[in-house]
Amino acid sequence: MNELITNSVTVLFGFLAIMNPIANTPIFISLTADDDNSVKKEIAFRALFLAFIIILAFILLGNIIFALFGITIGAFKITGGILIFAVGFNMMHGNSSKVQHPGNGDQAEKKESQLSVAVSPLALPILAGPGTIATAMNYSSSREPVDIIITICAFIVTCLISYVFFISGNKIIKYIGDNGIKVVTRLMGMILAVIGTQMVIEGIESTRALLK
Repeated sequence: MNELITNSVTVLFGFLAIMNPIANTPIFISLTADDDNSVKKEIAFRALFLAFIIILAFILLGNIIFALFGITIGAFKITGGILIFAVGFNMMHGNSSKVQHPGNGDQAEKKESQLSVAVSPLALPILAGPGTIATAMNYSSSREPVDIIITICAFIVTCLISYVFFISGNKIIKYIGDNGIKVVTRLMGMILAVIGTQMVIEGIESTRALLK
């Protein structure tokens, strides 16, 4: 029983470390700065629910998915890194983009454009990125039912914790104001760009190791 609890705590902290809700909250705030509270909650729910579905798929079928499409973790990291860098670059320079800010149109199109940020870059590759996928596949690699269940439950708890952090981000906005949001946006843009670059480097190194 003690071993089961220890294993569960280890997996939970592993997911918390790789997803890092505290670090992702400023990113969420920056990406949803112009949205009202109801839209922010929907974006947070959509992003985390989609991230859960993606991670669940890789926990259960990860090796099959990668083998089916001939994908390697290295290639996944490179692609995800490029996407994160592009988003971070726009944020760092304060540029508007379709990913972050909706364009003109009717109310339904505007809301759908606002919610699209939940898919990319939030759900993929920030929340369910290569690191999270690799972590999930590693913890469930034994294919033992108990390990698979522990991994799934630990990720659910991580998503719930992240949701609480995300929807509490509004309180942060009240304290730091609009100018503070602009500073946070540029700062997190730089951090995202660096994260993207690091992912590309790790992807290249992983690919190089496979070719040796």
